[in-house]
Amino acid sequence: MVLAQGSTAAPQKPAGQAPAGPPLQLHSLDSMTQADPFPAINPRNFSADSPSVATVESYLRAMIGYDPNRIWRVMAIQKTPAPGVSKVSALISEKGPNQKVLTATFYVLPDGKHLIAPDSSGLNNFGAAPFAENRAMLQARADGPYQGSASKDLMLVEFSDLQCPHCKDAQAIMAKLVTDYPRARIVYQAFPLAEIHPFAFQAAAYGACVAKQNSAAFFTYAQAVYDTQDGLTPDKGVDTLKAAVTKAGADPAAIATCAATDAIKAEVEASSKLATDLGVNETPELAVNGRLIPLTQVPYATLKLLINYQAEMDGVAAAAVGPPGSLLLK
Repeated sequence: MVLAQGSTAAPQKPAGQAPAGPPLQLHSLDSMTQADPFPAINPRNFSADSPSVATVESYLRAMIGYDPNRIWRVMAIQKTPAPGVSKVSALISEKGPNQKVLTATFYVLPDGKHLIAPDSSGLNNFGAAPFAENRAMLQARADGPYQGSASKDLMLVEFSDLQCPHCKDAQAIMAKLVTDYPRARIVYQAFPLAEIHPFAFQAAAYGACVAKQNSAAFFTYAQAVYDTQDGLTPDKGVDTLKAAVTKAGADPAAIATCAATDAIKAEVEASSKLATDLGVNETPELAVNGRLIPLTQVPYATLKLLINYQAEMDGVAAAAVGPPGSLLLK
């Protein structure tokens, strides 16, 4: 869902009653020079007891606040025939004249923590801090090899499959992130899609064993696998992995023995379970303090904007993000 920044919350009244006070305002617009692009609010459209307007506002700000050119207004929070399910509607536009106004509609579930949007599949997190639970999950369970800081204040967790061509393409992006965010903890987390990539699980198991011997060597191993993906075939696959192990400075025979153990298989499966528990359904995907971003589908400037904004939302000090000025888009 793509939403925007810009309105204030109306006080809540019991279901079916109009919000007290003036209608929601767009105080990011200069009313003297820019016309309000949205219609007035109809108080009758706020018939649900929950979520509150303030919670919806916070959710929209978390989702869209990274783009200062966007504005919105919450237009409705309504009861539905399904007990405890509320229908939320908001209008979104860009600043400036003659901008197209879009409608975002989603359904908040009774737990108040999830929503379903008509234009997406499955559940999405909802709430004033929609990524907080994911962030805590990553801090507790994202234990793959990492570069950068030992601190978990800002975690950039890459979920990747070593036999995935798009994951190979994403490594140039990851290298830029390592340079641009030296004080972030940048984690590789295995998510082998074995149903479509027959050597992905074995490659992940070899990688887990290399990392146990030398965490830094893992990244040499991983790049070597990416560089020789064409060799991950039934007749050459094992030799290709062993060659990558050798390039990383480890003993191929010892790594092969390690990778065959139940403990390593369980470790790879746990990494995959973390991905599915977070809602990762493709590779490569980057979790920025719990916010999931399709790594190769977002321009790098936008990716940095999202990282910087999420760090700010989570109260991560600029000194913990990177060099002076790193919170400014470059």
